[in-house]
Amino acid sequence: MPRTTTVECPVYPPFRALTFDALGLIKVIEARGGVPKVVDRWGEPDASKCVLAASIDDRKTDPLLAVARKNGVIEVLNPLNGELLVTVSDFGNSSARPEDDAIVGLHLFRRQRLELTSRLCTLLTCTTKGNASVKTVDISDSPEDSGASKTWNVCASGNIACSQVDGSENYALFGGKGVEVNMWDLDKCTNIWSAKPPPPNSLGIFTPTWFTSATFLSKDDHRKVVAGTNSHEVRLYDVSAQRRPVISFDFRETPIKAVTEDLDGHTIYIGNGSGDLASVDIHTGKLLGCFLGKCSGSI
Repeated sequence: MPRTTTVECPVYPPFRALTFDALGLIKVIEARGGVPKVVDRWGEPDASKCVLAASIDDRKTDPLLAVARKNGVIEVLNPLNGELLVTVSDFGNSSARPEDDAIVGLHLFRRQRLELTSRLCTLLTCTTKGNASVKTVDISDSPEDSGASKTWNVCASGNIACSQVDGSENYALFGGKGVEVNMWDLDKCTNIWSAKPPPPNSLGIFTPTWFTSATFLSKDDHRKVVAGTNSHEVRLYDVSAQRRPVISFDFRETPIKAVTEDLDGHTIYIGNGSGDLASVDIHTGKLLGCFLGKCSGSI
């Protein structure tokens, strides 16, 4: 008679993610060793509240989530239960209507919260027209603005499409359509580096400037920058060496939509408009792994 033995599978740690959509909903997705499922939804469907950018401080005590919406409002929430803590509607004091100068970049500072108090949070925003602002807000029971904001402009022309803050939260990248990637010192609000476009190809044709995503290669070093373009090109810049790319390569045939770094300091992950995902050793440009069309639609 055959014998049977019960083997217990290892228990995978729970996976939890927050996603945002064009109707302004924040969805909580969880997976516990199986297929991910939407377990909660925060908010009501409203196209005017479409989430344009988000940033999270996921520390163990008093975590915070900031979201920038299409109507120009920034909300700070508890990422554990979706509780709305404070709403800021006049960020940067811009006179333009939200639909004419939408927020495209948002960063919730972690360093300032440690230096100040857990009831205060500092936010960096940047709009399509390059209006950048840093402001501290109070998230107590009686929320009030906690000081004047610092505002400046990061581009003279063109439209900003992407921004990123380094691990030390001292520097920020900005780039976009008609805007070369440039780096700013956030304490002084000064431009410390700007990229230079690559030379023309063998036919004498220049590639139009259009950056769609950017990131720092390492959280501990702000001098290495990786950027993706609308012309499906990925570029590595070394701020301490030169203004033109150190390495550049093409990935597939649709615009790069997302670029993010790995913890190892030399691997990056790329997503494009066709739903293709890839990992690349940016030091050599070698493709480490590729998943073609694994996402339904653009990333």
